[in-house]
Amino acid sequence: MNISRIILADDHSFIRLGLIQILKDEFPAAVIKEVCDGETLIKEVILHDWDLVISDLDMQGRSGLEALEQIKSIKPEIPVLILSIYPEDLYAVRVLKAGASGYLNKNSAPEELIIAIRRISLGKKYITSEIAEKLIDNKYDGKPHETLSNREFEIFKLLASGKTLSQIAEMLSLALSTVSTHRSHVMTKLGLNTNGELTRYAIVQHIINDVEL
Repeated sequence: MNISRIILADDHSFIRLGLIQILKDEFPAAVIKEVCDGETLIKEVILHDWDLVISDLDMQGRSGLEALEQIKSIKPEIPVLILSIYPEDLYAVRVLKAGASGYLNKNSAPEELIIAIRRISLGKKYITSEIAEKLIDNKYDGKPHETLSNREFEIFKLLASGKTLSQIAEMLSLALSTVSTHRSHVMTKLGLNTNGELTRYAIVQHIINDVEL
Protein backbone atom coordinates (compact mmCIF):
# COMPACT_ATOMS: atom_id res chain seq x y z
CA MET A 1 0.00 0.00 0.00
CA ASN A 2 1.23 3.49 -0.86
CA ILE A 3 0.96 5.79 2.15
CA SER A 4 -0.01 9.13 0.62
CA ARG A 5 -2.90 10.30 2.82
CA ILE A 6 -2.56 10.16 6.61
CA ILE A 7 -4.93 11.47 9.28
CA LEU A 8 -3.51 12.05 12.75
CA ALA A 9 -5.62 12.45 15.89
CA ASP A 10 -4.21 13.71 19.20
CA ASP A 11 -5.54 16.29 21.63
CA HIS A 12 -2.08 17.76 22.32
CA SER A 13 -0.87 20.14 19.62
CA PHE A 14 2.82 19.69 20.47
CA ILE A 15 2.49 15.91 20.08
CA ARG A 16 0.84 16.38 16.68
CA LEU A 17 3.58 18.78 15.63
CA GLY A 18 6.32 16.31 16.53
CA LEU A 19 4.59 13.40 14.82
CA ILE A 20 3.93 15.41 11.67
CA GLN A 21 7.62 16.32 11.44
CA ILE A 22 8.61 12.65 11.69
CA LEU A 23 6.02 11.70 9.07
CA LYS A 24 7.02 14.51 6.69
CA ASP A 25 10.67 13.51 6.88
CA GLU A 26 9.79 9.96 5.80
CA PHE A 27 6.80 10.68 3.55
CA PRO A 28 7.48 14.17 2.10
CA ALA A 29 4.75 13.91 -0.54
CA ALA A 30 2.07 12.67 1.83
CA VAL A 31 -1.01 14.73 2.70
CA ILE A 32 -1.27 14.81 6.49
CA LYS A 33 -4.43 15.99 8.20
CA GLU A 34 -4.43 16.66 11.95
CA VAL A 35 -7.46 16.61 14.25
CA CYS A 36 -7.72 17.01 18.01
CA ASP A 37 -10.53 14.66 19.03
CA GLY A 38 -12.19 11.36 18.23
CA GLU A 39 -15.44 12.88 17.01
CA THR A 40 -13.69 14.92 14.31
CA LEU A 41 -11.56 11.91 13.39
CA ILE A 42 -14.65 9.80 12.73
CA LYS A 43 -16.23 12.56 10.62
CA GLU A 44 -13.08 12.86 8.51
CA VAL A 45 -12.97 9.11 7.95
CA ILE A 46 -16.60 9.16 6.83
CA LEU A 47 -16.12 12.10 4.47
CA HIS A 48 -12.70 11.32 2.95
CA ASP A 49 -10.44 8.44 1.95
CA TRP A 50 -7.28 7.86 4.01
CA ASP A 51 -4.44 5.38 3.64
CA LEU A 52 -3.66 5.38 7.37
CA VAL A 53 -5.20 6.57 10.62
CA ILE A 54 -2.88 7.35 13.53
CA SER A 55 -4.77 8.00 16.74
CA ASP A 56 -3.99 8.69 20.36
CA LEU A 57 -5.75 6.37 22.80
CA ASP A 58 -6.79 8.99 25.37
CA MET A 59 -8.55 12.07 24.04
CA GLN A 60 -11.21 14.36 25.44
CA GLY A 61 -14.73 13.16 24.63
CA ARG A 62 -14.73 10.12 22.37
CA SER A 63 -11.64 8.05 23.15
CA GLY A 64 -9.28 6.62 20.58
CA LEU A 65 -10.52 3.13 21.39
CA GLU A 66 -14.13 4.13 20.83
CA ALA A 67 -13.18 5.95 17.62
CA LEU A 68 -11.27 2.86 16.48
CA GLU A 69 -14.32 0.63 16.90
CA GLN A 70 -16.51 3.03 14.95
CA ILE A 71 -13.95 3.52 12.18
CA LYS A 72 -13.60 -0.23 11.69
CA SER A 73 -17.38 -0.58 11.50
CA ILE A 74 -17.60 2.18 8.86
CA LYS A 75 -14.49 1.46 6.77
CA PRO A 76 -12.94 -1.79 7.99
CA GLU A 77 -10.23 -1.73 5.34
CA ILE A 78 -8.51 1.39 6.77
CA PRO A 79 -5.43 0.50 8.84
CA VAL A 80 -5.34 2.20 12.25
CA LEU A 81 -2.22 2.66 14.37
CA ILE A 82 -2.93 3.46 18.03
CA LEU A 83 -0.45 5.53 20.05
CA SER A 84 -0.52 5.73 23.84
CA ILE A 85 1.43 6.58 26.96
CA TYR A 86 0.26 3.29 28.46
CA PRO A 87 2.53 0.21 28.35
CA GLU A 88 1.96 -2.31 25.61
CA ASP A 89 0.93 -5.11 27.93
CA LEU A 90 -2.04 -3.05 29.15
CA TYR A 91 -3.60 -2.12 25.82
CA ALA A 92 -1.92 -3.81 22.84
CA VAL A 93 -4.06 -6.94 22.78
CA ARG A 94 -7.23 -4.95 23.53
CA VAL A 95 -6.77 -2.58 20.58
CA LEU A 96 -5.72 -5.37 18.22
CA LYS A 97 -8.90 -7.25 19.08
CA ALA A 98 -10.84 -4.05 18.35
CA GLY A 99 -9.37 -3.97 14.83
CA ALA A 100 -6.21 -1.88 15.11
CA SER A 101 -3.27 -2.71 12.86
CA GLY A 102 -0.76 -1.77 15.52
CA TYR A 103 -0.06 -0.31 18.94
CA LEU A 104 2.91 1.91 19.77
CA ASN A 105 3.97 3.45 23.04
CA LYS A 106 4.65 7.20 22.76
CA ASN A 107 7.99 6.73 24.51
CA SER A 108 9.24 4.66 21.58
CA ALA A 109 12.01 6.04 19.38
CA PRO A 110 10.84 8.06 16.32
CA GLU A 111 12.19 5.47 13.92
CA GLU A 112 9.91 2.88 15.54
CA LEU A 113 6.91 4.85 14.28
CA ILE A 114 8.20 4.54 10.71
CA ILE A 115 8.89 0.84 11.18
CA ALA A 116 5.31 0.41 12.41
CA ILE A 117 3.87 2.30 9.43
CA ARG A 118 6.00 0.37 6.93
CA ARG A 119 4.82 -2.93 8.39
CA ILE A 120 1.19 -1.85 8.44
CA SER A 121 1.45 -0.66 4.83
CA LEU A 122 2.27 -4.27 3.89
CA GLY A 123 -1.02 -5.40 5.40
CA LYS A 124 0.64 -6.81 8.52
CA LYS A 125 0.11 -6.14 12.23
CA TYR A 126 2.63 -4.18 14.27
CA ILE A 127 3.36 -5.01 17.90
CA THR A 128 6.59 -5.00 19.86
CA SER A 129 8.64 -8.17 20.11
CA GLU A 130 7.83 -8.40 23.82
CA ILE A 131 4.07 -8.52 23.21
CA ALA A 132 4.50 -10.92 20.29
CA GLU A 133 6.47 -13.26 22.54
CA LYS A 134 3.78 -13.14 25.23
CA LEU A 135 1.09 -13.88 22.68
CA ILE A 136 3.01 -16.80 21.21
CA ASP A 137 3.73 -18.23 24.65
CA ASN A 138 0.19 -17.47 25.84
CA LYS A 139 1.59 -15.65 28.87
CA TYR A 140 -1.41 -13.43 29.45
CA ASP A 141 -2.69 -14.62 32.77
CA GLY A 142 -6.31 -13.52 32.49
CA LYS A 143 -6.30 -10.75 35.07
CA PRO A 144 -9.81 -9.66 36.10
CA HIS A 145 -9.61 -6.28 34.31
CA GLU A 146 -8.90 -8.07 31.02
CA THR A 147 -12.47 -9.42 31.12
CA LEU A 148 -13.91 -5.88 30.99
CA SER A 149 -15.43 -4.65 27.74
CA ASN A 150 -13.76 -1.62 26.17
CA ARG A 151 -16.47 0.69 27.51
CA GLU A 152 -16.26 -0.86 30.98
CA PHE A 153 -12.49 -0.52 30.96
CA GLU A 154 -12.74 3.14 30.02
CA ILE A 155 -15.22 3.84 32.83
CA PHE A 156 -13.11 1.77 35.22
CA LYS A 157 -10.09 4.00 34.55
CA LEU A 158 -12.09 7.18 35.02
CA LEU A 159 -13.61 5.95 38.30
CA ALA A 160 -10.20 4.86 39.55
CA SER A 161 -8.77 8.30 38.79
CA GLY A 162 -11.44 9.95 40.94
CA LYS A 163 -14.10 10.99 38.43
CA THR A 164 -17.71 10.92 39.64
CA LEU A 165 -20.53 9.17 37.80
CA SER A 166 -21.92 12.53 36.70
CA GLN A 167 -18.55 13.69 35.38
CA ILE A 168 -18.09 10.44 33.45
CA ALA A 169 -21.59 10.67 32.00
CA GLU A 170 -20.83 14.18 30.74
CA MET A 171 -17.37 13.28 29.40
CA LEU A 172 -18.61 10.24 27.48
CA SER A 173 -22.03 11.66 26.53
CA LEU A 174 -23.80 8.82 28.29
CA ALA A 175 -26.86 8.68 30.50
CA LEU A 176 -26.08 8.64 34.22
CA SER A 177 -27.99 5.36 34.57
CA THR A 178 -25.83 3.80 31.83
CA VAL A 179 -22.62 4.79 33.60
CA SER A 180 -24.02 3.46 36.88
CA THR A 181 -24.83 0.12 35.23
CA HIS A 182 -21.32 -0.11 33.78
CA ARG A 183 -19.86 0.64 37.22
CA SER A 184 -21.86 -2.23 38.71
CA HIS A 185 -20.57 -4.60 36.03
CA VAL A 186 -17.00 -3.45 36.66
CA MET A 187 -17.31 -3.97 40.41
CA THR A 188 -18.78 -7.44 39.91
CA LYS A 189 -16.13 -8.56 37.43
CA LEU A 190 -13.29 -7.27 39.59
CA GLY A 191 -14.81 -8.49 42.86
CA LEU A 192 -14.67 -5.02 44.43
CA ASN A 193 -17.14 -2.97 46.46
CA THR A 194 -15.96 0.65 46.64
CA ASN A 195 -14.28 3.24 44.43
CA GLY A 196 -11.38 3.25 46.88
CA GLU A 197 -10.80 -0.44 46.25
CA LEU A 198 -11.08 0.27 42.54
CA THR A 199 -8.37 2.90 42.74
CA ARG A 200 -6.04 0.66 44.74
CA TYR A 201 -6.54 -2.15 42.22
CA ALA A 202 -5.76 0.20 39.31
CA ILE A 203 -2.56 1.43 40.98
CA VAL A 204 -1.35 -2.08 41.84
CA GLN A 205 -1.99 -3.22 38.26
CA HIS A 206 -0.19 -0.12 36.88
CA ILE A 207 -3.34 1.00 35.07
CA ILE A 208 -3.08 4.44 36.67
CA ASN A 209 -0.46 5.98 38.92
CA ASP A 210 -0.55 8.39 41.85
CA VAL A 211 0.18 11.34 39.54
CA GLU A 212 -3.18 10.88 37.82
CA LEU A 213 -5.12 11.20 41.09
